[in-house]
Amino acid sequence: MALLTKALIDAADDRQWEDVPVPEWGGEVRILGMSGTERNAYSESIVSIGTNGKPQRVNMQDQTAKLLSKCLVDEDFKRLYTDKEVRQLGAKNGQVLERLTKIGQRLSGMRKEDLEEAEGKSETPPSDSSTSD
Repeated sequence: MALLTKALIDAADDRQWEDVPVPEWGGEVRILGMSGTERNAYSESIVSIGTNGKPQRVNMQDQTAKLLSKCLVDEDFKRLYTDKEVRQLGAKNGQVLERLTKIGQRLSGMRKEDLEEAEGKSETPPSDSSTSD
């Protein structure tokens, strides 16, 4: 397999999305997996890291709506809810939010099994080693 260039990486359409029926809301929504930047922002909004580099506090307030707000997009893949509108989304039926959030987690590689799989892969030594003189 050939090495990728920056231009090829930037051009790759690698984010997954699904249109999901939501009968409680009378239609469908589009859920887009989060980018790396969005995942980091979500994690930062949930966990506060102390000066020792370890988690100091976990903020669970509106955590479902926070995640889902980063994943709900329109047909042009623009977010439906901004970070300032999280509480508005969080006021919706909790069961619906949870169901949709699970899809957002899956598309973003944030389920427990996704994280465990990634950890397992990170422990695998590289198959090719580089030599330098």
